[in-house]
Amino acid sequence: MTAHALDKDLEAVAVSARAELVRVIGASGAWDAEPGWRAVFEAVPRHVFVPYYYVGSAGGYERLWRDSPDPWTRERWLRGVYADAPLATRLRDGELVSSSSQPSLMARMLVELGVADGDRVLEIGAGTGYNAALLAHRLGDDLVTTVDLEPEITESARTHLADAGYRPAVVTGDGTRGVPEHGPYDRIIATCTLPTIPRGWLAQCNPGARILAPLATGLIALTVRDAEHAEGTFLNTAAYFVPLRGAEPGPGDDIPHRAGDHELFRFLLTLTHGTLEPQDARELWERELRPRRERYGVTVAGERVWAWLDDPEGPYIWPLRSGRRRECDDRA
Repeated sequence: MTAHALDKDLEAVAVSARAELVRVIGASGAWDAEPGWRAVFEAVPRHVFVPYYYVGSAGGYERLWRDSPDPWTRERWLRGVYADAPLATRLRDGELVSSSSQPSLMARMLVELGVADGDRVLEIGAGTGYNAALLAHRLGDDLVTTVDLEPEITESARTHLADAGYRPAVVTGDGTRGVPEHGPYDRIIATCTLPTIPRGWLAQCNPGARILAPLATGLIALTVRDAEHAEGTFLNTAAYFVPLRGAEPGPGDDIPHRAGDHELFRFLLTLTHGTLEPQDARELWERELRPRRERYGVTVAGERVWAWLDDPEGPYIWPLRSGRRRECDDRA
């Protein structure tokens, strides 16, 4: 049996479960602006990219995997793969360090990326390879490059992609440096939370390129003007990813991930980490009528990278820290 093949009973489950996932993503409104992504999610089998994952249990985590000798466990694995939920795919010393993103969030990000035929795309964070497969199905293998720091990750992603019939470029390297030899790019998408926008990415982009990346607890969408300048605002979508490995907790990290005002205040605290004290952030947030994510933005100009509220040259601006170099820990 190949990595792609399932036994007869599970094939039927996979077909119905994938159809239900596509229905759920559609009902969420994720691809209302670009319904062509529906056919892509219908075509690319997620189970090929997640041969095992972990679910919480009383003793920590339980591993569900495709090749379990227990038929019931195999079916639980498959139904979980096609749930609209993130999947814990890697543990280290008993702690979660990597996951496969929620499919409806992946769909929303791909729509917001705004690709067109002929666009060349760089993905930061190869992960399981599933997101690269979706991009390759839409654009073609030759236009997609995915990069990850760990050889173990890239080798696994390359295998999963080949099993599913896709062969985009899979590169082992530091994603913050991009992959200049495969550029220039029309789109860059990151599948991990970043502390800032790496300035080197801009030089690998065509003018007018779009960069979409998780930052703080949101998604920043930047338009690249040239190798020295990019600017854009946050989407209204919350985006929570596995915390960067070994990073110290920041202000607001102990605030529950709840919708509404608490969640939006946490976004401000995370975005301004190290530059605003919690009390100062609270006063600003109340004074500005509890602003939503869309009022915040980021500007990259030469050596400077800063976040802002309402106006990149206004009274509320905060420098973004470069952060220590770490690999992406939440990967598609």
